[in-house]
Amino acid sequence: MSKNRPPSQRQLKAGELIRRALAEILAKENLRDADLQGVSVTISEVRASPDLKHALVYAAPLGGGDMDKVIAALQRCGSFLRGRLGKEMEMKSTPRLKFVADRSFDTAEDMAKLLDQPKVKQDLT
Repeated sequence: MSKNRPPSQRQLKAGELIRRALAEILAKENLRDADLQGVSVTISEVRASPDLKHALVYAAPLGGGDMDKVIAALQRCGSFLRGRLGKEMEMKSTPRLKFVADRSFDTAEDMAKLLDQPKVKQDLT
């Protein structure tokens, strides 16, 4: 995806459809990977390429956990998830999935801690 151009409506719509379908698949399926056993995964965003052949999937273990381990496990299950996605969605072609750690939750938590500091609170009032 071009760094200068925002995603098109088509890309945004496809990304949201993929996100919902993946979240549903992960909730229903019992994945065999040991690193995903008993782990709830949240899919926060999916960014589709302009040709919709690739999708960047931002994911994180719900409630914390070993982020890198979970992302690696999702990557290993990528072809299985892509196959299930192809059955769930009506798209010309099913995009290749690349899982990326979503660190935005960590950033939000850091911001909340920062805003909770007495010196910062004093400036906010």
